[in-house]
Amino acid sequence: MQFPRPNFAHLLSLSGPFGTYEHADHSLARVEHGYCTDDVARVLMVAARESNPDREVADLARSSVRFLDAAQDANGQFRNRRLSSGTWFGPATSDDCWGRAMWALGTTIARAGDSDLRLDALRLFNRGATARSNWPRSMAFATFGAAEVLRVDSSNQGALRLIASSAEVLDRPERSRRWQWPEERLTYANAALAEALMAAGSCLGSDRLVESGLRQLKWLLEMESTDGHLSVTPAVGRGPQSDGRKFDQQPIEVAAMSDACARAFDLTGDGEWRTGQDLAVQWFLGKNDVGALMYDPQTGGGYDGLTASGPNLNQGAESTIALLTTLQGARRFAKAV
Repeated sequence: MQFPRPNFAHLLSLSGPFGTYEHADHSLARVEHGYCTDDVARVLMVAARESNPDREVADLARSSVRFLDAAQDANGQFRNRRLSSGTWFGPATSDDCWGRAMWALGTTIARAGDSDLRLDALRLFNRGATARSNWPRSMAFATFGAAEVLRVDSSNQGALRLIASSAEVLDRPERSRRWQWPEERLTYANAALAEALMAAGSCLGSDRLVESGLRQLKWLLEMESTDGHLSVTPAVGRGPQSDGRKFDQQPIEVAAMSDACARAFDLTGDGEWRTGQDLAVQWFLGKNDVGALMYDPQTGGGYDGLTASGPNLNQGAESTIALLTTLQGARRFAKAV
């Protein structure tokens, strides 16, 4: 399958003096909306996944680590909101911003070529690994970071303890044979929950957790596929008694499916999962419920959502990074052929 190369031009255009701006009006940064740790962590992750980054992408990774350093408190939690002036507001938490920061830091430790950057990331990760969250998705995101650390340092005690704690939060019974999911409704980044079970099970040597994650992902992929393309859970969510609403679909859901299928393929070698990752790429390329291209080929920016009338043409950081991570996954698969 042909697919475009990851293009960082638009993501770089969202850069400000402290980090990457969260929102965009079409392709222009909404400076007045400031920054958030959630998105800067995503920026660091996608930059760290580049094995041979150019100078601008390498600088992006460094500025993102500086941002996370400023966001983290002494207890390892992170503040999420920062004004364009650089002023922080709101408390430090172990909500999604903590989980995503831990994911990005772990990815940097395992994959970045800059040794100084890896050391800075390790310092922040080890401090963050003492925190915990009651939110399953936060723990799922942190699990991915811990698994990355353990891939290069199997003795890291903070990562090991974090994975064990995550398994306790994420190992939940499925609701029914018809609704093979641990929550009453599908909400956002759903595939991350199944993937985290696989990641935790692999690190802990638990075949049961791996199998649970694979089973839930298979069910989710079937739930979010129709007529040979992805039709992912809309922003309003989806429950057993779905009202049939398909929109607005968010790129984060597609990117989560892409990552989860890639991990499932790595663990099993089953071509079904490669097909799932292909469907994620194709969603951005126009194989979706509307037949609309979900990115701007000129800027490299991902569109913010799929509506019944076509794409939301704003190109925010989250949607652009969802596109980039999905294309990175496709590139990795292509190299493995």
